[in-house]
Amino acid sequence: IGNLGGGANGNDCWGWNDPNSDREIAIYGRSNGTSFIDVTDPTDMKYFANLPTATNPSLWRDIKVYQNHAFIVSEAGGHGLQIVRLANLLGLPLDEVTTLTPDATYEGFGNAHNIMINEETGFAYAIGTNTFGGGMHILDIEDPLNPVLVGSYDGAYSHDIHPILYHGPDEDYAGREVVLCFNGGSGIAIVDVEDKTDTQLISQLSYAQAGYTHQGWASEDHRFCFFNDELDEMNFGNNTRTYILDISDLDVPSIVGFFEAPVEAVDHNMYVIGDKVYQSNYLSGLRILDVSGAASGTLELVGYFDTNPESNAPAFEGTWSNFPYFNSGNVAVSTMSHFFMVQPSESIAP
Repeated sequence: IGNLGGGANGNDCWGWNDPNSDREIAIYGRSNGTSFIDVTDPTDMKYFANLPTATNPSLWRDIKVYQNHAFIVSEAGGHGLQIVRLANLLGLPLDEVTTLTPDATYEGFGNAHNIMINEETGFAYAIGTNTFGGGMHILDIEDPLNPVLVGSYDGAYSHDIHPILYHGPDEDYAGREVVLCFNGGSGIAIVDVEDKTDTQLISQLSYAQAGYTHQGWASEDHRFCFFNDELDEMNFGNNTRTYILDISDLDVPSIVGFFEAPVEAVDHNMYVIGDKVYQSNYLSGLRILDVSGAASGTLELVGYFDTNPESNAPAFEGTWSNFPYFNSGNVAVSTMSHFFMVQPSESIAP
């Protein structure tokens, strides 16, 4: 589906499973706002609601969902955090586009590059904001329409993060909330945020041929973290690399290997579900890797959907993100111009 919001550039995506009706709503970020798309029938998608940007257009917008509310940030100056109660969308007509206003706006920061939410703990982490040096701006969102600033971490700018309630092999941090931070030119940091008023750096590391540490996601058993580098293709001539970080000892994390794709496309967002990692890699599209061999430093490509088959060049074009967590097993794929829904084969799906 294209033409979502007047031809503006697309970017991030996320999704919502309505717990009562089993309707599935995809949420697609654009430079000038946010599109809400009913994808319950992926062969007949309906773009039915538009939330305009709070201030100016921006190439970067990011969305996450918690307790049936969407939380939306942008790099646009003065934008803040838009919050939409998703249940309000269920009664809207599907044959027209309704313009929305936020149900609430948090103005404790202006611009933000990203937002992540730990759904297990009810805390949101805005990053790359104009506060705390671009580090973590930590919000209690137990009451989703009334976020409360409860802590911060200003040790480094974070481009992206993955907050987890750690249950991996490192008993020193069992049951504690920690954040895996992907900090651009500063590499990786792991931060203990169990006490939001006293966040503490646990460890940090870089690696050979580091360009810009972009984004990553922990394995479900919290033994590994898979991450990527957005500039190593351009800076060093590498093909698309997915690094495997051993986090079984959070004080001494170590890279055990990497998967190098046969193409040189730039990598972007990736998410883990089961033993698969779903990657959005710009011009090479959605790539699905089996990570069950991570302990031996090996990953395996098991499926892909190429959104731009005309090129695999290392350029900032093509797919931006994906959302593999719909109850149906269907996967949303956002590009800078279009939005797709795909269904992995039974041999791939978890």
